[in-house]
Amino acid sequence: MSVLRKSEWPEKGELVLATVDKVTNYGAYVTLEEYASKEGFLHRGEISTSWIRNIRHHVREGQKLVLRVLRVNPEKRHIDLSRKRVNRRERIEKIQAFKHERKAETFLHHVAEVLKKPIDEILEKAVVPMEETYGSIYEGLEEASRRGSEVLAKIGVPTDLAEALTEIAKERIQPSQVEVRGTLNLVSGTSDGVNVIRDALKAAQDTPLADGESIRVYTTTPPNYCLAVQAEDYKQAEALMQKASTRALKKLAKSGGKGDFTRER
Repeated sequence: MSVLRKSEWPEKGELVLATVDKVTNYGAYVTLEEYASKEGFLHRGEISTSWIRNIRHHVREGQKLVLRVLRVNPEKRHIDLSRKRVNRRERIEKIQAFKHERKAETFLHHVAEVLKKPIDEILEKAVVPMEETYGSIYEGLEEASRRGSEVLAKIGVPTDLAEALTEIAKERIQPSQVEVRGTLNLVSGTSDGVNVIRDALKAAQDTPLADGESIRVYTTTPPNYCLAVQAEDYKQAEALMQKASTRALKKLAKSGGKGDFTRER
């Protein structure tokens, strides 16, 4: 059982990672990886949205699945699950989150050994404040990797523990980034049109950046130019893209050109 797991039973609607133990004609029995190997049941009708001729063409013993919890009955020790109610994006994100949780757990044990402190003390003094602030221990470690041990100290993690966690985070975690894109359509009818457009693109490229941000501008098919922005999260990326595209269009308009920006979906 993960040291990061607080509850004994999953909640209705939650996504869980499970391993198929036994396949029958009416469904599959699975083990829930994050809940002390509790057993759950995946009914045949919850495996796929299409008709199933042979259940073993869809699930097999030893297979890892991301499933949604439909019902939980702790008294009867029943957990009913669904595979067809999990979309591709949810499946990918759950697997990634599970990997992050396991990696974070390894880091916690390592820090406990280095500081010669019991793991329960690490959980109480570090995991609880990080989960309350960042939603997960891994995201808290990512933030420490980006900004230093001060971010952990500010939320109540003891200084020695914050420094030890930050050190291992900087060694082993590459902070994640997101990318958003859009198309600048730039037209200039002046004799110096090439330079006018070049200056507009440079204005976008020269948008002031914060830590973890970057901008790329490149030609696709004139008069269309791709604006690609990277940042630590989507809100930050969208704001940066808005600033960059606005700078380009304002620069173009001052020189008599016309243009617009389309956000890529």
